[in-house]
Amino acid sequence: MKVIAELSGEHPGLPFAELELVGEILERRPQVAVVDCRNPESLPRLSLTHAVSTYLGECEADIGSFARMLKDLALVAEGTYAARVKKVAGCNLAEPVPELERLMGSSIGGRVMLKNPDSEYRAVCSGDRCYLGRLIRRIDRPSFGRRRPGDRAFFHPGVMMPRMARALVNISLVRAGEILLDPFCGTGGMVLEAELVGAQGAGSDFDPVMVAGSRKNVPGGFFFRADATALPVRNSCIHAVATDLPYGQSVSIAAGSIDTLYTGALEEIRRVLVPGRRAVVVTHRDISRQAGEVMEVVASCSQRVHRSLTRRMLVLRK
Repeated sequence: MKVIAELSGEHPGLPFAELELVGEILERRPQVAVVDCRNPESLPRLSLTHAVSTYLGECEADIGSFARMLKDLALVAEGTYAARVKKVAGCNLAEPVPELERLMGSSIGGRVMLKNPDSEYRAVCSGDRCYLGRLIRRIDRPSFGRRRPGDRAFFHPGVMMPRMARALVNISLVRAGEILLDPFCGTGGMVLEAELVGAQGAGSDFDPVMVAGSRKNVPGGFFFRADATALPVRNSCIHAVATDLPYGQSVSIAAGSIDTLYTGALEEIRRVLVPGRRAVVVTHRDISRQAGEVMEVVASCSQRVHRSLTRRMLVLRK
């Protein structure tokens, strides 16, 4: 199934990386992707996508091409429908959105109904292209806001927000029923997101306070105290890893230094991973060379959180 994904503008690269969970990206534009969706059952998991529509067509971003595309498609809705237009990322289409929506309404057969229609046709215009589709899923992004870390039983400053944690879990490509490990689990946010998508979440931390707090936050998860450089886990038994490596002077480090900890943890992650599977690792500095000596670096990107913190994400494969 070919679909159009309307992406979050929070980061230029992460939404595309997350879409690998559902299929192969055929075309990329700012905040828009055309995807060969091979795993539609995974669409509800997405956190950095706003809406997904079945692909109907595309054209140049000018009014003449847009009108011709609508005419050539000769769409007829089953029941009532609404027509929506979204312009993103410097769209070349100059006409205002209401005018474009009226054009869609006059070109698609059926009865227009703006409130609770049976179907919704969506045109998304990004740069020099316009994409047309029929809405099949709107992602429940507000649900992430309802899981704010500050509202949990146990809280610690500096934790990752649920939307980002979910994106990392998705980028790890873990499937329902598989095991995802976070060897620096903190307050358990990554394990919680893994549990919510049907995976078996496991987390470890060197700090017993964090382990106890994670158990309060995620009663269904499995948590244990461990040094990430010497995990009490069998070889090649973990299907995915997603973790935010510790940083800062206040962190308790059994290994003695950040560099020693990172190297040891990466080696352990490689040891416990099933061959061919992924680890998604977030750090506060570039460790791509260090990580590349242990595993294959599949992708990397960075996200500025605030003036003193830039998160750097690495996707690694055993």
